[in-house]
Amino acid sequence: MNILNLFDGIACGRVAAERAGLEVENYYGSEIETSSMQVALSNYPGIIELGDITLLDKTELDKLPPIDLLMGGSPCQDLTKTKQDRERKGLEGSKSMLFYEYLRILRYLKPKYFLLENVEMAKEWEDIFTKEMGIEPIKINSNLVSAADRKRIYWTNIPGITQPQDKGLLLKDILIPAIGVPIKYWYNKPFIYNGDDKKIQCTLEINTHNLLKKVYNMNNKCGTLTCVSGGYQEKKVYQDGRCRKLMPEEYERLHNLKDNYTSGFSDTKRYTMVGNGWEINTIAHILSFIK
Repeated sequence: MNILNLFDGIACGRVAAERAGLEVENYYGSEIETSSMQVALSNYPGIIELGDITLLDKTELDKLPPIDLLMGGSPCQDLTKTKQDRERKGLEGSKSMLFYEYLRILRYLKPKYFLLENVEMAKEWEDIFTKEMGIEPIKINSNLVSAADRKRIYWTNIPGITQPQDKGLLLKDILIPAIGVPIKYWYNKPFIYNGDDKKIQCTLEINTHNLLKKVYNMNNKCGTLTCVSGGYQEKKVYQDGRCRKLMPEEYERLHNLKDNYTSGFSDTKRYTMVGNGWEINTIAHILSFIK
């Protein structure tokens, strides 16, 4: 297959295609983040990077062979339902409006199959996506095939997709044993213990947003991975009677990437690249329905 993944990031689409058993002849990625492209090419040197989606005009698109599968997860910063300090602009946001670039390329290339992913969003915006894509979406929580929550919406013409089988994975299944965790990942901060039966087992007593104080129970699911820019934004776990942040390798495991897939960069950069990417097993499950 010839595959084009818009907003390719660290080439999670390439990993998923391989896991789904697709034979890939050419894989094209449109991405602007240098570090993400470096990770993609270090794992798959054959990827053909096309750069900025907004610069993919008809001249550039005409250079491509017929595309069998067009994929993409357009930016969601102004769409997510999570309450933040800034006002949500929906599809008028500078990043979220890139959905229309995906739509432009989809209509021009007319691939045999397409897949568009985005976050849970307000109904008014979801309805716009559905109208423009011309197909009803499928909603899947990746916690069925991973140890982290990740509710996402998928618009695709791949036929017959069902919900993935629940693998019953928990945070403890991907954790590195406490003895192997370097000291820099452990918090020397007071915390409130909420109970063994609580998903948020502890709450750090630190001066920040409540969301960033959460420490997850290893016998439950982790919260949804997101981009990280420091300041306690990493996901946390209670292990061996202490609180700590997850390691980059554990972030990779939560998205079913191989260990050290994003190695060579700072922890913060690695957290962000994984958090911005796809959970692999969910995408592979969807692609497995291609005949």
